[in-house]
This record gives sequence, C-alpha cells and structure tokens, in this order.
Amino acid sequence: MNFKSSICFFLLSGILAISLEAQTVAQFLGPGRNGIYPETKLLKAWPADGPELKWKSEKIGNGYSSPVVTIDHVYVTGEIDSIGYLSVFDKNGVFLWKKEIGKEWMENFTGSRSTPTIVGDLLYLCSSMGKISCLEASTGKEKWSLDMLRDMNGINIRFGYSSGLLVDGDILYCNPGGADTNIVALNRHSGKMIWKSKALGDSTAYGSPILVNLAVRKLLVTFTIHNMIALDASNGELLWSQPQAADRDIQACTPIFEDGYLYSVNGSGSGAVKYEISADGRSVSKVWENSKVTDVHGGFVKIGNYIYTSQYRPRRYCSVDCSNGQISDSLKFDKGAIIYADGMLYCYTEKGMVGLVKPENGKMELVSSFKMPVGTKEYFTIPVIENGMLYLRHGDALLAYAIRQE
Repeated sequence: MNFKSSICFFLLSGILAISLEAQTVAQFLGPGRNGIYPETKLLKAWPADGPELKWKSEKIGNGYSSPVVTIDHVYVTGEIDSIGYLSVFDKNGVFLWKKEIGKEWMENFTGSRSTPTIVGDLLYLCSSMGKISCLEASTGKEKWSLDMLRDMNGINIRFGYSSGLLVDGDILYCNPGGADTNIVALNRHSGKMIWKSKALGDSTAYGSPILVNLAVRKLLVTFTIHNMIALDASNGELLWSQPQAADRDIQACTPIFEDGYLYSVNGSGSGAVKYEISADGRSVSKVWENSKVTDVHGGFVKIGNYIYTSQYRPRRYCSVDCSNGQISDSLKFDKGAIIYADGMLYCYTEKGMVGLVKPENGKMELVSSFKMPVGTKEYFTIPVIENGMLYLRHGDALLAYAIRQE
C-alpha cells in the first residue's frame, strides 16, 4: 500500500467510524428494546443501603418516563405546572439545559410518559398530548414537530399517549390511533409522511412497537387497545392481528421476538403468550397462553428459555418456562419493573424497593435490596443501566447509582 492509498484508507475508515457512531440508537428498554443491557463487570451484591449514589436531581418534574442515556449525557422528560420539559445532565449529574415541549397530561397520573429516542445527534420524543418533536440532542433546537391529534386525526387514550417512538434507518414510526391514520411512518429528518395505515382502526395502546426482521420482509408489531397487530414495515399493510381481552384496555408491555417466536405479557390482555410467526410474516399461530401471568406495565425480559416478569395478582415476580408456558418459580418481592444485565435481574417494585436478583434456569434468588430514598407519586418507571450506572426515577427525582465493580 503506497502513501496515497494509506491516507485514503485511514480517511475512509474515520468517516465510516463517525457514520456508525452517528447512528447509535439510545431508546426505551435499551439497545435491543428488550430490557437487556450489554454491560459487564457489574456488582453481584450491594451493601444494605444500596450501591453508591453518585448523584441525584429532584427537579425534573412529574412523570413516569425512563431516562435515556448517551455516551456523555442523560435526558429525561417531566411535567411542571402542566408543561412538559426535557432536562439534560452530563454524566456527573451537572444540569446543562432544559427545553420546553408543550402541554402534558393532567387528567390522571399527571406527568410525562414516553421515553425519548436518540439517533446520532437527533432526539425524538412524544408528549402525552401527542406532540412529536425532533430536536438537536446537543442543543435542544427544534428541527421539526407535528401534533398527532391535529395533524393526523389521532385519538388520545385514557391515560395519555405513552408509546416510545421507534426509529429504523430514516423512518420514524408513531401510532396516532385514528380511524384512518392508525399507524404512521414518517421521514425522521423532515417529519413528512411516508405511509399511513388504518390497520383495524382501533385506539392505540400504551406499549412500544418493535421491528421483526424476517428473511422476506420486516414487520412492525405493536398493540392497539384490544389487539396485537403486525404491519408490513415498508408500506403499512396489515398482515395479521390477535385479539386481546375485550373488557380490558391496558396493553402496556413491549413484546419480544426471538428465533421465530413472539412473546407478550399483558395483565389486561391474555396474560403471557408465545406465538410462532410464519416464514413470510403473513400469519401467526399461538403456541401457548398463560392467563395467570398478569403484568400490567413493568415489562418483561427473556433470558435463555425463561421469561421473567411480575404478576398483578398475586403481587410477586415470577419466571415462565418458554417451552410450555408454565410458571417455573416465584419471588415474593411485590410487583413492578424488571431489566437484566451481566447475569442479574434488576427489579424496581411499585412499593419503591430495588432488588438485585440472580436468575438460574428459571429460579430466582433475591441477593440484595434497598428502598428508593426520595421522589414523589407512584413507582412506575422502568430502570436504565448504562456505562456501569443504574438510573432510577421516582416522580420528580432521578438518581444515578454506581454498580460497576472497582
């Protein structure tokens, strides 16, 4: 390789590296949108009062959205005096700036819902009142915005829009829930509509959509108020639907796809269900269903051949054998949110307890726990782990704990 070729090679390598970095996605439930965080060398036990608290803020406003964390910054939404704000901190907890977003939900469980999605230097968020904003992540400058109620004939729901926006390449997917504009694909750079789908014309739900990549097509899978649906992600064609319990209207947990199978857990739907998706994506069949697994909005994770989640009644965490749908083990630690990293489960209960749980072939052992020390209102937020830090929210308070081994 001569000198000129060497220079070209390194320049192209640098450009490629910058391009790949710019496309890094930070989103709800982690990089795979499945509650699993690719961290290593984390603590396997905590002191009695919890791991070291690195920093906290008690001024982020009311809300239930999770923070989203990049290499250098922490972003979180909250409501103050009926107005939604995006607050930004550096990794040491130093407050940097705040951006006003607009009106937030004030009818019940007041505060922000949806977790922002960040792709490169663009941040996307949806307010509980249906405003979608595209901002420069570094400055908060608005690039574009639209209103799903006004601009897309959307219909809001009982607890306000809550779904996390999904980005794939240059496409942003959102769910206005209107009769004709039920699910919409937008150009994420301009906000212009690529396609709209009336799907079933059913009101939207509270869970976040996922993409299912098959050999022949890509599916957009999400919940509406009474159905799980799959659309062709390229054009919005409705491929199939699965009805949920007709007398219930809170489908809040994000589904998980793995090795040809789709898993869902919904306390207001059909409980825990395993589906098999056909090779062409145009049909789905139910493998098993367990109505006793009744998580409402704490989410679930799949580790090996087991699902770990919580139950609404009785209040406890449990594991489900994915081969037959039967409950394998249970843990009396109330109920709530759950994520996974480096061989351990992190449980954040609706009574404010934080637990470190060791899973092993469906069994669960509570290793350590502590009480969330500050905050307001309900303990509904799903935790986040990034770069050796555990982020926990309780209403207007955001806390960052160091959980990496020294």
